[in-house]
Amino acid sequence: MSPVEITKEFNPLRLPSDQRLNRIAGPSGLIIFGVTGDLSRKKLMPAVYDLANRGLLPPGFALVGFARRDWEGQDFEKVVYESVKQHARTPFHDEVWKQLAQGIRFVPGEFGDDEAFKRLADTIHELDETRGTGGNHAFYLSIPPKAFPLVTEQLKKSGLAEQRDGQWRRVVIEKPFGSDLKTARELNDVVESVFPPDSVFRIDHYLGKETVQNILALRFANELYEPIWNANYVDHVQITMAEDIGVAGRAGYYDGIGAARDVIQNHLLQLLALTAMEEPISFDAKDLRAEKEKVLAAVRLPEDLAASTARGQYAGGWQGGEKVLGFLEEEGMDPHSTTETFAAIKLQIGTRRWAGVPFYLRTGKRLGRRVTEIAVVFKRAPQQLFGGAQTQALGQNALVIRVQPDEGVTIRFGSKVPGAGMVVRDVTMDFGYGHSFTEASPEAYERLILDVLLGDPPLFPRHEEVELSWKILDPIEEFWATQGQPEQYKPGSWGPKSADEMLARDGRSWRRP
Repeated sequence: MSPVEITKEFNPLRLPSDQRLNRIAGPSGLIIFGVTGDLSRKKLMPAVYDLANRGLLPPGFALVGFARRDWEGQDFEKVVYESVKQHARTPFHDEVWKQLAQGIRFVPGEFGDDEAFKRLADTIHELDETRGTGGNHAFYLSIPPKAFPLVTEQLKKSGLAEQRDGQWRRVVIEKPFGSDLKTARELNDVVESVFPPDSVFRIDHYLGKETVQNILALRFANELYEPIWNANYVDHVQITMAEDIGVAGRAGYYDGIGAARDVIQNHLLQLLALTAMEEPISFDAKDLRAEKEKVLAAVRLPEDLAASTARGQYAGGWQGGEKVLGFLEEEGMDPHSTTETFAAIKLQIGTRRWAGVPFYLRTGKRLGRRVTEIAVVFKRAPQQLFGGAQTQALGQNALVIRVQPDEGVTIRFGSKVPGAGMVVRDVTMDFGYGHSFTEASPEAYERLILDVLLGDPPLFPRHEEVELSWKILDPIEEFWATQGQPEQYKPGSWGPKSADEMLARDGRSWRRP
């Protein structure tokens, strides 16, 4: 059956085709471990439905849940149904749901239970026979990192990881990929002793976001920016991921991990790599990854980490008209915890393109607003023509790539103020995805799950990238471990004073998005 025929058969409503996700997965199934968790309910299961709704999954696609619950198959089907109704991006259609529901199965069991994995193997064999999944299955480990080795070994012992001729088996791992370089290497050794490297997909959902991929289009499909994308014109780069919420019910997970391990090691260093990389030969995985790895290998830490890093913990107080708890007051939190909820670091990249250009990375919780952005700030133009008063309100030109929540690009430049005199001040030119395109952007997990089923790895970091990221962060974490309690900052602010002082030493200041 041709891809067009498959689309027509599994797209009974003739939904409009999506030119950005126009490849259809072949016969396959997805097995989710930890299927009762928030990630599965709010992201993974809705993404599977959205892919099916848009005709991008095969007619016989199978979805299997594995968890420690005493459920029957119909119980799990109800869980998936409720998750889809509440969180799916696309409209609900009975015809699509009925076809998808025929391939839903549930296997109860513990990760260490050999019999449970035997039942899982039997279920997968049954799906191969009845749904035509062809022996092609992806195992999604939506579970705590400490359980990765056990589940991986169980997949090997039960024969589920074995790839026969013409079939594939893949494993999907959610971040964090270890807690430092040593544990990352240990995890990589365990996983890659069971699955070949090209069958291991490390999920960083930020890399599935439309705007993140647009960094490559912005740079390499246009002649406008790349000639000035270097140290001759760029003063510095700020990469920010801010959240306006606290740790809520995640205290047990978050304590001991902190903002730097949770966000900088993966999300922000990946954004840095995409921003700073050289043009790849192609968008094939090996070429794209090679350029990102070159950048990460060229990252240099400042000698004075005390002056070039900052960390903090949010205090209790008022935010948005609501009384909120401080980090150390959150339920389940160690009142003496030194885990940071805000982290900022200054990095240099030792290449000719970026020599002398600092990259400032920051992330935090309970900040002024939820936003993720990359701001490329340019050097000031020589002002021979203009007096000081004429450009008093003029800042530095900047190109800001907004990753979330309002995906788009903003350019800040100087323009003459209307009137008889020559006064120049900042204005902005804005591009927003919602205004320029009628199609809604696919949710990141839609793109990433489809790529796993297609075996297309460009958006997934391989273990070399993971290890290079830990080599950058480990010395900072080791330094912070000697510094005692992090500085407190007010909820709704933009972090501790030490973060502002860090940039002030360089004669710069943080953007206030």
